[in-house]
Amino acid sequence: MRTMGKWLWALWLVLLPAWAAAEDGHELWLRYRPLQGQAMVQLQAGARSIVVPAQPGSPTLRAAVAELQRGITAMAGREPVLATRIAQGALVLATPGSAPPGVELRWDELGREGWLLRSTRLQGRPVTLIAANSEAGLLYGSFAWLRAAQTGADLSRLEQRSVPKVGLRLLNHWDNLDRSVERGYAGASIWDWWKLPDLLDPRYVDYARANASLGINGTVLNNVNAKAESLTAPFLAKAAALADVFRPYGIRVYLSARFSAPVELGGLKTADPLDPAVRAWWRAKAAEIYERIPDFGGFLVKANSEGQPGPQDYGRHHADGANMLAEALAPHGGVVMWRAFVYAPDAKDRAAQAFAEFQPLDGKFAPNVIVQVKNGPIDFQPREPFHPLFGAMPKTPLALELQITKEYLGFSTHLVHLGPLFEEVLQADTGHGGTVARVVDGRLHGHRLTAIAGVANIGTDRNWSGSQFDQANWYAFGRLAWDPDLPAAAVARDWVAQTFTARPAARDAIARLMLASREAVVDYMTPLGLHHLMGTGHHHGPAPWVDNLERADWNPVYFHRAGRDGIGFDRSATGSNAVAQYAPSVARRFGDPRTTPPELLLWFHHLPWDHAMPSGRTLWAELVARYDRGVATVADMRRRWAALEPDIDAARHAEVAAYLAVQEGEARWWRDACIAYFQAVSGLPLPPGVRPPAQPLEAYKAMRFPFAPGRGG
Repeated sequence: MRTMGKWLWALWLVLLPAWAAAEDGHELWLRYRPLQGQAMVQLQAGARSIVVPAQPGSPTLRAAVAELQRGITAMAGREPVLATRIAQGALVLATPGSAPPGVELRWDELGREGWLLRSTRLQGRPVTLIAANSEAGLLYGSFAWLRAAQTGADLSRLEQRSVPKVGLRLLNHWDNLDRSVERGYAGASIWDWWKLPDLLDPRYVDYARANASLGINGTVLNNVNAKAESLTAPFLAKAAALADVFRPYGIRVYLSARFSAPVELGGLKTADPLDPAVRAWWRAKAAEIYERIPDFGGFLVKANSEGQPGPQDYGRHHADGANMLAEALAPHGGVVMWRAFVYAPDAKDRAAQAFAEFQPLDGKFAPNVIVQVKNGPIDFQPREPFHPLFGAMPKTPLALELQITKEYLGFSTHLVHLGPLFEEVLQADTGHGGTVARVVDGRLHGHRLTAIAGVANIGTDRNWSGSQFDQANWYAFGRLAWDPDLPAAAVARDWVAQTFTARPAARDAIARLMLASREAVVDYMTPLGLHHLMGTGHHHGPAPWVDNLERADWNPVYFHRAGRDGIGFDRSATGSNAVAQYAPSVARRFGDPRTTPPELLLWFHHLPWDHAMPSGRTLWAELVARYDRGVATVADMRRRWAALEPDIDAARHAEVAAYLAVQEGEARWWRDACIAYFQAVSGLPLPPGVRPPAQPLEAYKAMRFPFAPGRGG
């Protein structure tokens, strides 16, 4: 036994270095692995030194220089010199007040946060210029240069310029004060409230670095289903400690505010937004917050939704509530992000309520209020039409809210890349003279206050997001928040090059796999415009048969309405007429099943099972074919990933392969359970040649899961 023990110890010592160096995803897209071939030659020639105006004294400039040193040292194998004089092969960081002679730029074109990368000659020497109007811009530009190096750009011929099109680019953390995370699938909250403010986890700096590399400049620390305690002095001290960590990286802290806090914390008898004492309480609270966090961003508010308190409790409307908070924040430069996610138990059509409540308030919100609108009118479904509020409130800034965490898309066990979903909504034509992106970036209606928010998928898991590929959704959100017009395919390739491999063939193969994944999940979960078929509460797995909950719109049958006569929710003029909330040109298109895109057909129309589809199939046959296509796509994803084994490190390749096996099994479960149910309610035989479900319908209905049902967001 003693000999065996020595042998095992010796084996441990041999294997430990290899295991310690194994890839686990913790470095995200900031891995900075050594470059190869000509890329290494260019890097070593073009990054010999880093030139700054003087010793970098500000925290933000120090962060930029430290990141460049870190990345260059790792990729080139030698540390660049920090210098004040220009030499051949220098990276020169410059602002208008510090640019060396010979730099000629249109500085005004870079805005406050934009940057320029340029291969040029200064004082007769070849150098690379990183230029910006602010130190935050230099930080973003430094990350952009490192991205260019990692993704194989020609560093000797750089000419890149980028300015963010959206002003506030935020993560929304649905993190609770007990460190649980609503709709979180990557471990506990990364905010260790018990140890804050005295102990700061090093992950907080890595979190800030990752966000700054994408241009994300704000973070809402706590859940929209907020607790009043988040506004108390002990928790404000914790938030202030995080703000101190994030500030050098250009990130402001925000808090979700509970509307009833004046009652719960202040001892007032009311939270009526028109009550002078309530308004005074919020003014005092805002002053207290800014005393602790001078650059505090503002409040995110969920009100009169899913049981949350709000102004309607006192007979007031949403603008009354938002403007009260805006009044308190305005002297300090803060903003209110007031969410438009509302629905009531007696609504005729849940999809129509947000428009009905908010559109009549257009022009009644204070200048520092942004109405934050989900991408679709229901709730982060695998596919939804764009929300009809976009373009319909020209006097009010609207923020786009996207979900990075995959509440309805297989949690962290399904590989579903959300870049195509984000692109789909951003490029949707509102019919009001521009796309959703043009509404969100302010150009359509001339708004300067602009924002885009993503519900974060970050937790304490070593790989941050629960699975390797879920990191790509965080990445895609950040890049598209900076520039909503970026092609999702290009963003995916950039992520792969930085995360797995920059070798073109493997990079492109992985990107193609990613780009096919979103349509696959739509097919095997909710094809042809179906929606909200998931298990209730936990939203895991298929449950189209559920029809026993207290509220009609908590039951999947409310949304698909399948029966002998057909399937789908009639939102046309003959049904709820929710289609009329869209601009006339869009309403005409969506209002007629002949012109409605097949992908949204059953969202807007209740149609007979024998309805003729563009494919030539009946609706029933098309529905079954889409389910089969979804399963087949996932099986193909598994095969393609297996073929990439020589190009990927063993640990991450094996992990992704295991997740894909789970996904294929669950895709088949979705397919079989839904087909079994819809066949039962329609009374139709399966189309010829179709494989029948593996089990009877009752077996699928009997499945139970130990998830705690949580509120939606």
